[in-house]
Formats: sequence, structure tokens, C-alpha cells
Amino acid sequence: MDLKSFSSSSVSTSDVANVGRSYSTLISGFRHKVGVKLSSHFKCRRGLFLRTYSGSDNAYFTNKVVSSSVGQDNLAAETSSRRINGTNGSSASFYHRNLRVLDAFDDEYGGVVIDSDRIPSNPYTFASLLRLSLFQWKKMGKKGIWLKLPLEQSDLVPVAVKEGFQYHHAEPGYVMLTYWIPEGPSMLPANASHQVGVGGFVINDKNEVLVVQEKHCCPATLGLWKIPTGFILEAEEIYTGAVREVKEETGVDTEFIEVIAFRHAHNVAFEKSDLFFICMLRPLSSKIIVDDLEIEAAKWMPLVEFVEQPLIQEDSMFRKIIDIFIARLGKRYCGLSTHQVVSKFDGMVSSLYYNVIDNEDNCVGK
Repeated sequence: MDLKSFSSSSVSTSDVANVGRSYSTLISGFRHKVGVKLSSHFKCRRGLFLRTYSGSDNAYFTNKVVSSSVGQDNLAAETSSRRINGTNGSSASFYHRNLRVLDAFDDEYGGVVIDSDRIPSNPYTFASLLRLSLFQWKKMGKKGIWLKLPLEQSDLVPVAVKEGFQYHHAEPGYVMLTYWIPEGPSMLPANASHQVGVGGFVINDKNEVLVVQEKHCCPATLGLWKIPTGFILEAEEIYTGAVREVKEETGVDTEFIEVIAFRHAHNVAFEKSDLFFICMLRPLSSKIIVDDLEIEAAKWMPLVEFVEQPLIQEDSMFRKIIDIFIARLGKRYCGLSTHQVVSKFDGMVSSLYYNVIDNEDNCVGK
């Protein structure tokens, strides 16, 4: 049957049954109290609800329950204080609770972040509540909707896509989807556009450079002795990432001095842009312990021998990096040292990289 407005005078048993089949999530919504209970631990949590009934213990049902696509005016679940058919002034006790929307938080940009810890696991329940929620958030003037679905609820992804959600990004444990309510192009920030790599230029007091040969490399770089490199981790600083990568690949402990240069390239892995920071590091140990998973060999190589490698000489970028590094050793160039600062805009500690020279024209590293 088509889901039509319920009359305040009568609702047949067959109508109730059909509504239960077509909109199964509403049945459980009436049998169980729904909503977000504020606790002292989560005082900022907000439940977004439809209008509630008030007055007496008599139960009320929605004046209108219509199944349609999101955005149409007839998709509604409004508690408008219309009493379902009762006898002698009594109400049908079967429908004694309100409809609800998905538990969510308001973000600071006029959007909504759906609480991923309280998403129903049943796809039919989720689909129904998602439709109701989108309709209500549209009425409230909300903008962007963020939906994070964990791996164990991946069966809900096609449900959300069918309702108009789009992929934003994915991580090993979840996929993030978004929905933009206002007309026009979405103003939600795009997924991360860059990956960040680091390289550790480590030289000892014998003028030897710490170099490695990678176990897995392209044919063009086969046999090349290079500085240890890698990607920084999530929430990891550039300088700590460089120190970590050197330690993991060679077993050598180091101390960060400066960023002596960085490269910006585009359309690298997964069509992302790439930032690569070359860091000057001071060795704190000398014993090499090779990482057998990634590294074929590692050693201390004289700087002159390192520079004279054919692959270095034939590559203009590598040659320029070597020139910069040698200029830094000769105190004719200063890189960027790191300094911890706090901004009042967000109250967060950040690493600010800049050049500092003392009164004797010497670089002041970390």
C-alpha cells in the first residue's frame, strides 16, 4: 500500500501491518525509548530529535509518514500531536514513543557529524532513520553531513550511497561519506591532497654519509646508494619522522638539525601531490643494524664517493640537493630549524620552521 497520512479518526489493523512492513524501523522506535541521554562524561553530546509529544501519558503517532526520495516535501515524520484511534478517549498503547533521527553532533560550520558509535546495524533500520534524519536536517538548515562507517558496518555503505551520500575518503578501519544539503557545489573540504616524505642526511665527523640500498626499487635506481627515506606517520612531526626512518632502516640514532630543502611534486602515488623534506641529522651512534624487510644493505660512505655516483651526477635534482648540503657544511647556507609555537586561534602547539643566524653568521639549529 502507499503510505498515506494517518487519520485522526481511524487506523485499521491492516494499515498498521503494512506500515510496519514498509517502514520497519518505526515499529522499534515506538516500543523503545530513543534519544541521547546526557552524561557528565559527554556533556557536549546532542541528540537531534523530531518534535516531541507533551501533556499526558497518551501516546501520539505521526500525522504523516511517507516514503520517498530525500529532498521531497512529502518525506516527513512529524510528531504533530494527532491521536491514533482509541476507544472512549483512550490511545492505542502500541504506538507510545516518538520517532527519532540518527544520533549526531553539530559541527562548528553548520553541519552535522553522525555518531558512528550509535548507528543501527540493521540496514533497513538505518535506511529509514537516515531518510528521516536528512529530511529533518534539511528543515533545520543544516549544510554538510559527515557519515563515518566502520569496517564492520560496510554493508551500510550502499544504503548511504543510495540516499545520495558520496565517498570522501577511506582508511583501513572505516570509510567516510558526505552529503551536501544546500543547492550548488559542495563546500565541504576535499580529502587530503598530499603525502609527506622525509629523507635523513646523516654525516659523521669522518665526512662519511649514512647510505642505504633498498631491497625493493625500480630498475632505474638499482645499485644506487641513497640516504634513508620514508613517509611520516599520522600526527608525526617532520623532524621526528626523519629520525625514526633513519633508526628503522639502519639502526643508527640521530638528532635533527635542520630542514635543508624540500621538494614539491605532483601526480605521484594515487594521483596525489608529494612533499619531500630533506633533513640534516647529527649521528648519535655509529653501529649499523639493517632492516631486512626494506633494506638490502647500509654503510657509511665517504661524501666524495657518494657524490660521484653516476646516478647522482646524471640527475639535476640530486646534484642540487648535494650542492645545498655541502654549502651547509661549509656554513655558506642555513636551513630551517624547528620552533614550537602556540597560536591563539586554535590553542594548539605547532612546529614553525624558519632560519635563524647568530651574531657570528652561524646557523642556529635545534
